[in-house]
Amino acid sequence: MRIHRPLGQRGAHSEASGRSRGGFTSKIHARCDNQGRPLGFVLTGGHASDYKATDVLRKPPVPRPKAMLADRGYDSDSFRQDLLIHGILPVMPSRKDRSAPQKTDWRRYRGRSRIERMFNHLKQMRRIATRYDKTALFFISCLDLAAARLWVKSFVNAT
Repeated sequence: MRIHRPLGQRGAHSEASGRSRGGFTSKIHARCDNQGRPLGFVLTGGHASDYKATDVLRKPPVPRPKAMLADRGYDSDSFRQDLLIHGILPVMPSRKDRSAPQKTDWRRYRGRSRIERMFNHLKQMRRIATRYDKTALFFISCLDLAAARLWVKSFVNAT
């Protein structure tokens, strides 16, 4: 018996998995607060551009940030302009192939290490590091559980 799916949801793409150099992979995009605690996740296929996750990550009802720290993958003129229109300072290095490099506030960019540490803490869970889960919904649920563990740590020893 064949399962019929709507167009655009066939195969690995509907489950946020896509072919990249290392095989089928997925990318985790996260929005964090200034302490490096996750506020939301978006999954995309390993081959997909980073820009596809930006609109969804800005939708959660949390206070608007003053700056957005991101890596080179998010660098584009249109994305930078969109952030500035919304009153958010883009803090990201320019892509290497950019003809007119943008200035980067490297002192502020150092705060991005909190985000990298957050991903490191998430990937301490073997299930997240290896993505055993076949469906995107279950994988996002595991990410949410791991994020809850990070949030609980910040409240347990607080006085």
